[in-house]
This record gives sequence, structure tokens and C-alpha cells, in this order.
Amino acid sequence: MNKILISQQDNGLSDLLSRLTKGTDNLKKALLSINKVSKQTNLLSINSSIEAARAGEVGRGFRIVAEEIKKLADTSAIATQESSKLIEEIHQTSLEVVAVRTEDVAYDTIDKVERNLFERNCDVQAWATFEEIRKCLQDNAPNRFEKATALMKNIIHIYEVYRDLYLTDCNGKIVAAGINQSLIGSDASSEKWFVEPMKSGNVYGSDLFYCNRSKGYSLAYSCPVKDWNGNIIGIFSTRFNWDYIYDILDSARIGRESNLYMVNRKGLIIASKDRSGILQRDLSSLEAVRRSFQGEEQGHTLEANQFGKILIFGFARSRGYNSYLGKDWTVVVEEEFVHRKG
Repeated sequence: MNKILISQQDNGLSDLLSRLTKGTDNLKKALLSINKVSKQTNLLSINSSIEAARAGEVGRGFRIVAEEIKKLADTSAIATQESSKLIEEIHQTSLEVVAVRTEDVAYDTIDKVERNLFERNCDVQAWATFEEIRKCLQDNAPNRFEKATALMKNIIHIYEVYRDLYLTDCNGKIVAAGINQSLIGSDASSEKWFVEPMKSGNVYGSDLFYCNRSKGYSLAYSCPVKDWNGNIIGIFSTRFNWDYIYDILDSARIGRESNLYMVNRKGLIIASKDRSGILQRDLSSLEAVRRSFQGEEQGHTLEANQFGKILIFGFARSRGYNSYLGKDWTVVVEEEFVHRKG
């Protein structure tokens, strides 16, 4: 990728970098003009030397002038070459600045996502300890299911980021739901969101999936409900509405033509700026994604494609937040620029 000149295609760069790019392009044009004049001056010097030689002793003074003109042309050519190298270095530095910026955007995005999911992880643990939830699974009071349902409806009303909440007994039977009451009585004993926390006794967080029960992309966070002796008596499970993650993605400071993706540990897109390719498009072949999978927490890659553009991929891998370990997800930011060989 030698002698690449960058010109901004959209608003992905700051105004400062935009002016820098335009300014260095103008400098390049000026140097081309100076180089052209230098070549013409050198040609004039050669012609002058020839005419001075023909004139013999009479043309001696003219020959001295011709030699000075040649020195001027040589000095101008050297200065032009050095200035061209400097401009190329400025362009390459600008490219690196943009690349580092994409890293920062990717890191900021995945960090905000992790903080959000840390809260979802805390929510389910707290709600699994509520007295109405425990009594629903332990007591014989005739109104215990109604009280649990009322509580769960109120939680969803207050916390708008959830599609639904489910409560099961220790056999996997759904005994209460926050929204979809038709699910009460159905069997969830074979579903991973029930099986995993029952087996481990700890909180379980799923990967992204399409929830047929709540009709949308969701994450399931499930926590064992325990009696006062620590015995598991059921599972409390939430369905986080994945649409709210786009509040984070949409606030990322990237250009209109730039792209932002979040991929799971398999490389499948789980979120994208244009909402396309969810759980369908595989980005595991991207070098940025491969490097993330190999354990690199943050970085960038540069690729020139066949259309005369440079693609800059900044990436950042999930690190978790506090006690929340994260999900080995990666955010990739793609910036696109036109380039010309100088």
C-alpha cells in the first residue's frame, strides 16, 4: 500500500482531519506544478549551455548563467522530492489517526453494551429474591400467582427494556409471566435458559436469539430462585429487548457511509448499523474478527479493495464489566475512503 493519498468520502473524519486531507491534496497539486517548472527550467539550462558552447568565448558569460539555472533546477527537483515524501507521510499519519479512531469507537461501543448487559445480569439476580416470587413457588395461598404476575407486570412497566418475564417451578413449568399469560402452564424443562441455571445454581445469560414467545430478538437472563435454606425452587428468567442496544449503536460517532457491526463468538452479526444480516451474515473471515478471536482485545486493519478504496476496520473485544464476564463478542467499525496513487 505505497503512496496512498486519502480523501474523505463522508463525515467519518473530524473537521480537522478533513481540512488536513484537502490541504495535503492541494499541496500535492502545487508540487506537481513546481516539478513541471523545474523540468522546464532544466531543459532551458541544457539549451542555454548548447548555445553558449556554439558562441565560444563570446558566450562564456551566458554559459555561467546556464550553469546557475541548472543548479536552481536541480535544487528545486530535490526540494520537490523531499516535499512529496513529507506529504505522503502526512497522509499515512492521517490514515493511522483515523484507524486509531475506529478502534476507540469500537471500544466505546462494546464497553457501553457490556455495562448495559451487566445491569441486566444484576436485575434478574435481584428479582429472583423478591418475596412475592419466592412465595409464589413455596406458599399455598390462593392468590400467590396473581401477586407474582402483578409484580412482574409492574417490573416490565418500570423497566421498559424487557419483552417479558417468566417464572417456572423446579420442574420447568411456567407458573407466571409478565406479559404473555397464555404461556402459563407450558413446559420449559428442556430449554437451555431453564436447564443451565438449574444445573449450575448460578445466573445464566444466553447469546442473542429470536424469541418466538416474545416475538423479537432477545437475550435470556435466568437466575435460580432459592428458598431460605438455599434450595432451588424455580427459575426466574427475563427477555431483554435487543432493540434497545441500537440506542448505543446509533450514538456511535461514525460517518453516514460507515458501518458498525457486533458479532458473536461464532462471527455471526448480532447487531449492525443498518439492522441487516442479524444471525445470518458471517464476518469470521475478516482479519479484524480473526485477530479478535485470537485474543487481541483491540486493534485495526487496513485493506485496499478493487474499487480504489481503503477499508479501515477498527475492532474491540468484550472484556466484561465488574463481575460480569462478557460474552466474547466483538464490535467492528468500518470506515471507507477513496485513495489515489501519487
